Amino acid sequence: MNQILGELHQILEQKFILTADQDKAPYLTDWRKRYTGKALAVVLPKTAQEVAKIVQLCAANQIAVVPQGGHTGFCGGATPDDSGKQIVLNLKRMNTIREIDVANQTITLEAGCILQAVQEKAAEQDFLFPLSLGAEGSCMIGGNLATNAGGTNVLRYGNTRDLCLGLEVVTAQGEIWNGLKGLRKDNTGYDLRDLFIGSEGTLGIITAAVMKLYPLPISQWTTLVAADSVASTIALLNLFQKRATSLLTGFEMMTQESLALNEKHFPQMANPLKGNPPYTVLIELSDHESEAHVRQLLETILEEAFEAGLIADAVIANSLAQANTFWQMREHITLAQAQEGANLKHDITIPLSALESFIQETDTLMRLKYPGVRIINFGHLGDGNLHYNIAPPLGVDPKAFNLVNEKPIHDLIYAQVERCQGSISAEHGVGQLKLDGLRAHKGEVAHDLMKILKRALDPQNILNPHKVVSI
Repeated sequence: MNQILGELHQILEQKFILTADQDKAPYLTDWRKRYTGKALAVVLPKTAQEVAKIVQLCAANQIAVVPQGGHTGFCGGATPDDSGKQIVLNLKRMNTIREIDVANQTITLEAGCILQAVQEKAAEQDFLFPLSLGAEGSCMIGGNLATNAGGTNVLRYGNTRDLCLGLEVVTAQGEIWNGLKGLRKDNTGYDLRDLFIGSEGTLGIITAAVMKLYPLPISQWTTLVAADSVASTIALLNLFQKRATSLLTGFEMMTQESLALNEKHFPQMANPLKGNPPYTVLIELSDHESEAHVRQLLETILEEAFEAGLIADAVIANSLAQANTFWQMREHITLAQAQEGANLKHDITIPLSALESFIQETDTLMRLKYPGVRIINFGHLGDGNLHYNIAPPLGVDPKAFNLVNEKPIHDLIYAQVERCQGSISAEHGVGQLKLDGLRAHKGEVAHDLMKILKRALDPQNILNPHKVVSI
């Protein structure tokens, strides 16, 4: 191992090769503090060429490489194992925005760019970079691409995959594939870009990307509305999609229980709607016409929703600050859960046509089997993505509860997901958390095809082994 460290010094300066325990520690535990591993070293390359040389060295010595960005994932996909023989390759120094092509409406940037910094840089040029996540102040573009992150604007702009036109990738052999073309059409065989997006660093290491930009909206209006049932929230979504079409950019659902937890830990985030209704929906419209145009449209749709009995109350943000507060309510639910203690997270997708059935039946089963359990259900209703999280009854130690009940609760919820033909991972990926259940979920044929791809592209299994798929 000393020889490997010596050869690493020929690629990187000493200060970018971390070997002391205290220096490596921040890179070895995942965001949820669920997984902690060990590493031979943590390396911090600055260029794709340095990444390639590091991978070549590791391939020659059969040393596994764990690619890592902002380390904000929920599934342990960027955490090494406990062998102490893997190298963590963190890309935070690769943070250059290489180009903004105004005419082509694209931005070419490196994997270590912080998402919020990309949003701000685009805005300086009067463009919108629409990817928006709760962790946008620390997550990185490389990780967003590696997990095909979703977020709050998927309804209008799609997942990260939909925003990407081209990639630069270091392969398991240490070669650099330069696919940084900003083309909307390129029908020349297999789409390698889509192969690497969502692969969580198991097929190649994404080092740069060409991403789409959009004109900045002239106006945005945000509202909170109260609904009594899941059926009403879905009917409301259909109404907004019919009346507002592409102007609808956000449609987020929060349950009474999730917002009560929010208020417990963040009193300033209290729900402004009367009585904290069973379901609170956050809706955002974005327009390239006047403020008055979108405001009038929003009011017209809300009036129709009131008349149809779909909503019982509504508050329209009267300022940007109030709109931001509405969004912070939504984003703080995750923080409130962390304050409350360990909880069981389920990042799932359900077809909208089955959403009411899923929530009603799963809620009933959970409360019958685990009396007093708290269901913290919220998410991106517009695309069927729920964060269906389970907290223990009040007064019960979370760790003790989870130790006994984690597997049966996962099994119950995932069985309901399968019944509804949904997905056990909507936007957080697989990592190591959902590795064991993936074969049953994907089906044998799909899972075997994934293994074939892994063996073909990474025959030595050195790129993020035992994540997503094991070979």
